[in-house]
Amino acid sequence: MRFRVVCLAAVCLAVAGCAEKAPFADDATINAVRYRDPSNPSMTLYTMINNRTGGGAHTSLMINASERVIFDPAGSFYADIVPERNDVLFGITPRVEEAYRGAHARETFHVVRQTIALSPEQAETAYRLALANGPVAGAFCANATSKLIAAVPGFSSVSPTMYPNKLMEQFGTLPGVTTDAYYEDDDPDLQKGLAKGNAALDAATE
Repeated sequence: MRFRVVCLAAVCLAVAGCAEKAPFADDATINAVRYRDPSNPSMTLYTMINNRTGGGAHTSLMINASERVIFDPAGSFYADIVPERNDVLFGITPRVEEAYRGAHARETFHVVRQTIALSPEQAETAYRLALANGPVAGAFCANATSKLIAAVPGFSSVSPTMYPNKLMEQFGTLPGVTTDAYYEDDDPDLQKGLAKGNAALDAATE
């Protein structure tokens, strides 16, 4: 088991872009971009899947509550217009969500999205848990996300796990979950995908 966890850490750090970092945007920067999506409260689990092996490489969670954020534990996503504080990304407009998804989908990986409707109270609990979680160490993306989901009332059946695919499988059994998969054939280099998305977002705001 110890060997498997070490291997998982290597995969997350080297392939999916899980990186130990702790940006801390100030309140003014975050307040300037806060976005409330008009759709119903929900949470969306992202799982980044290796196209060759089928293995899960990264996990994150978009939460649509009083504002829409992405809990991106130990993630590598960045954009000039998307402030981050302790692994929470703010200002998740439809365009930003598209850029986030597109940055991770490339020749070597695709992105599975699983969305489930929440009550306003459940959504706000998930949102507050994400804000309070703090930065996550590399390779603990699925572990942090699964623990957060399990702490939301009504989701105690979700068991903590270190493995993105296992969390995806658990989430997929929840009543009412809708699932889709997103593919791109971009360059396999994650950093190039991130830079491309960042440039597109910058251009859209000019």
